[in-house]
Amino acid sequence: MKPLPELTAFLEGLPEPHILFDAQYRILAANAAYRRQFSPERSVVGRRCYEVSHHFAVPCDQAGESCPLAQSKLSGQRERVLHLHHTHRGEEYVNIELSPLPGADGQPAFFVEKMEPLRVAQGQPAAQGLIGRSPAFQRMLGLVARVAPAPATVLLLGESGTGKELVARAIHEASPRASKPLVPVDCSSLPETLFESELFGHERGAFTGATTARGGLVEAASGGTLFLDEVGDIPLAMQVKLLRLLETGMYRRVGSTEPRHADIRVVSATHRDLDRMMAEGRFREDLYYRLSTFPIPLPPLRERAGDLALLAEALLERVAAPRRLRLAPAALRLLEAQPFPGNVRELRNLLERTALLCDGEVIEAAHVEEAIATGRRPGRATTGPSAPATAGDTVLAASRETLRAIVAGHRGNRAALAAKLGISERSLYRKLKSLE
Repeated sequence: MKPLPELTAFLEGLPEPHILFDAQYRILAANAAYRRQFSPERSVVGRRCYEVSHHFAVPCDQAGESCPLAQSKLSGQRERVLHLHHTHRGEEYVNIELSPLPGADGQPAFFVEKMEPLRVAQGQPAAQGLIGRSPAFQRMLGLVARVAPAPATVLLLGESGTGKELVARAIHEASPRASKPLVPVDCSSLPETLFESELFGHERGAFTGATTARGGLVEAASGGTLFLDEVGDIPLAMQVKLLRLLETGMYRRVGSTEPRHADIRVVSATHRDLDRMMAEGRFREDLYYRLSTFPIPLPPLRERAGDLALLAEALLERVAAPRRLRLAPAALRLLEAQPFPGNVRELRNLLERTALLCDGEVIEAAHVEEAIATGRRPGRATTGPSAPATAGDTVLAASRETLRAIVAGHRGNRAALAAKLGISERSLYRKLKSLE
């Protein structure tokens, strides 16, 4: 069955990239916007959508991906997914919105797919933005893509160092408010006595030292997004006033009786256990529900299998510029063996130390091991492989793969390696013997 020419002509005039395909995944038409953004050099008409977008030999759902066409066949409705697509610029995250078009028998005969690049994230090393392609990362990014265009308040939940401010910025930049400011508020650094004034502003004479009237951070974020970082640290007395802002959209400057309207979208974040804080009476339950219309859990680095190599390459570009450093395979394996309780922030710090310890263009495993030992905190627990106190403890508790990486990266004799690792030559000999 061929689509009506009027349908093809209609799609051609749409400003967003669209393709039309049949129930057998065969592309029947691609409009001008699609051709410009995704395939300027080669026609996709006549090819299967999964071959073009993913270089798969089978449909997406048979290759471990979500397939909007398969979902639409089951539901009979429009479906949305986030996919990592191959394009002429490399792999890009793309928002997919697929709509079924019924035939004469009432069953879906054609499918129209609208495609919008999600430019705030990359599936390959990049100078800026979110980076990753692991399933955990893609689940998180899918939630970001869904909520960003909406006005809903968002609560980002994750351990320290997982990139909550980067995610907040991604939500802002993918929203209709992107042209207006994103104003971060570090709730943990504001003393209780100044919190209200910083947030809402104050009038002249409102308190000692208030010689002029001044707008607050809510006012600075007008039309844009207010990012409340570490919202679990907001003083209990201020939580009531923040709740009023969220419920009514109104606030008052300190020392003023005049109500003001706040045109803001609120995104908040915390690494704290808010459920426990509510049970202990340290965080208001009503405020929690106002902030968490759309909660997004951020995965720790240890749950992002395969992302470390992408992150390490991108972070090295940022911390070592203008040098062009690269990781030797053994150095990467050693990095991948680390627990990184501080997540991406800890990885960045470690790579910056490693770059300073490397004089050449290639980072070896020995450089990474030295950076790990240099950055270890005094008094850290000495038991268990996840919290060793010395480089020697790291070696003695390490896996065979990690040991091989350390040895492969060392340039010198065994005595020098034993001294650097803080173990005896006899202990080193026994460990090397176990690798044979």
